[in-house]
Amino acid sequence: MKKQTQAIHTAFQHPDTYGSLAMPVYHTAAYEFGNAAEMADAFCGRSDSPDYSRVTNPTVTYFERKVRELTGAAHVTALSSGMAAISNTLMALSATGKNIVSSRHLFGNTFSLITQTLARFGVGAHLCDLTDPEAVRQAVDSDTCCIFLEIITNPQLEVADITALARIARELGIPLVADTTAIPFTEFNAHSLGVDIEVVSSTKYLSGGATSIGGLVIDYGTTEGFAERMGKEQLFNLGAYMTPHVAYMQNLGLETLHARYRVQAANTLSLAQALKSVPQICSVNYVGLPDNPFYALAQKQFGPTAGAMMTIDLPDAEACYRFINRLRLIRRATNLFDNKSLAIHPASTIFGPFTAEQRREMDVKDTTIRLSVGLEDPDDLLHDILQAVGATPLS
Repeated sequence: MKKQTQAIHTAFQHPDTYGSLAMPVYHTAAYEFGNAAEMADAFCGRSDSPDYSRVTNPTVTYFERKVRELTGAAHVTALSSGMAAISNTLMALSATGKNIVSSRHLFGNTFSLITQTLARFGVGAHLCDLTDPEAVRQAVDSDTCCIFLEIITNPQLEVADITALARIARELGIPLVADTTAIPFTEFNAHSLGVDIEVVSSTKYLSGGATSIGGLVIDYGTTEGFAERMGKEQLFNLGAYMTPHVAYMQNLGLETLHARYRVQAANTLSLAQALKSVPQICSVNYVGLPDNPFYALAQKQFGPTAGAMMTIDLPDAEACYRFINRLRLIRRATNLFDNKSLAIHPASTIFGPFTAEQRREMDVKDTTIRLSVGLEDPDDLLHDILQAVGATPLS
């Protein structure tokens, strides 16, 4: 089956008693067993029976199974958020005295996790330009536990050569971990590019309209000991497992992902093309524009679509605030890839806790507006942006 069909028709683990077409929500904490042996087998992983909903639940397991079949992964773990997916993955790979090679071009909380939170436990951060393979090679040493990247950085929209990074990781015997949230995993094959572990904020495209918060760890089985540590240690000891109701909503969201994503990506391209000729806008950044410096690499790695995140730059921070305040249709909100279009000023919000110097080092500019483009008619979105920058009144 094609992926869009598979996302709708993945079989349940066990036939539903009542013939439900949607995986039921198993809102329960515990499960009864027929005898002591069955209980022991479930708790020790010798059967697929759920033992306790903090670590296994039929609704969540079905979601994990669907993602595993769509990606070809060896193991999938559904967690409570995208940040939970990142933090659990990096904690499973790292230890005191180890270091993570990554970039300053990261989402704010991911950057803080790597440079502050994990640092308190003795895990170092070697930050370099991930678009420069030689710089990456120099940053890796005998204590490096992984290379971590975002496939399209947020909000800089930088794209690294994943195959080149994977080649370095293979040579040095460490895993390549990629946050692939920016492009749905149904659109490209991260493992074929050399990614060992994907982390995804399923809050974004998968949830189907920002209905719920969730995260996924997609493990391709190429990192020794990782699956056992995730399944026997992280999941049990940190308690970040996805809830059954979230899994239910994200199962439904996954069924419509293909249709929604195609519209969002097309809308974003249309909007980016139109905004390039607006004199009040200083620059438009979208990886799907042919003149973007990362266009060819993104097309090679991710296929013909480039996601639903773009940025525009205005003359100064004051102009950005005026723009945000004047929006009538596009919502003033964080999050990405909702059905509704969203706008945010990253420098004063997501990256607000950082100093001005830190933001400069991270290439987070005071002049940048990040747009997450939704399912509205692109003409309506264009009209809203034009009136917000003072180019034309909204008709």
